[in-house]
Amino acid sequence: DHVPINDARAALGAVVRETAARGGRVIIPAFAVGRVQELVYDLHSLARAGDIPRVPIVVDSPLATSATQVFEANPECFDRSEDVVRTVEELFRFGLVRYTRDTNESKALDSMRGPMVIISPSGMAESGRVLHHLSHHASDSRNTILVVGFMAEHTLGRRIVERRPILRIFGSDVALKAQVEKLDGYSAHADRSELVAWLNSVS
Repeated sequence: DHVPINDARAALGAVVRETAARGGRVIIPAFAVGRVQELVYDLHSLARAGDIPRVPIVVDSPLATSATQVFEANPECFDRSEDVVRTVEELFRFGLVRYTRDTNESKALDSMRGPMVIISPSGMAESGRVLHHLSHHASDSRNTILVVGFMAEHTLGRRIVERRPILRIFGSDVALKAQVEKLDGYSAHADRSELVAWLNSVS
C-alpha cells in the first residue's frame, strides 16, 4: 500500500532539509505532465509552512514548463478541499521556483554551487536533461537522487533504485555515491487496497 499523500509531502520535506544541510542538491527524475506539478505544489506548501529551507527549486524541462502553463490555465479543475488551493492564486509560481527552457540555462545549473532542488524529466531517467544532472552529480555523496515513481526493469531509474555502484550515462561510467531515496506516495499506479477495491466493485 502507498503511504498517504500528506505523508509523502512530509517525507519530501525531510529529504530537502537533510540534503540542504549537507550542502547538496536533490535531483528528481519526474514525468513532465502531472508529477512535476504535484511536486511543485507540495514544495510550495512546504515552503509556505517553513518546512523546507529557502533553496532554489528548478523545473528543468521545456515540456514540463509548458504543461505547467496548461495547469495554470485551468484552475477550475483543482481540488478546492485543499487549503492552499483556496488561498493561493499562483500555485506553481513562488519565490523559490523557476522554470527553464533554454539549453544554456540548463547547463548552467551544473556549475552552480550550494543546495538546490532540480526536477527534470524523464520519469525513468532514460533520456532528457536529467541525464546531464545525474552524470555531473550522482558521484557526490552530499546529493540525493529522489525517486518518486515506478521504475521499470532495464531502465537507468531502476538501476538507481537498486543502488548499483556504477551507472552508465552517455557511454561513461559514473559512480553512484549520492544518497538514493524512494517515495512511493507519489506513484500514479493503484496500490494493493485500490486494486482490491476495484475488483470488489466489478465482481
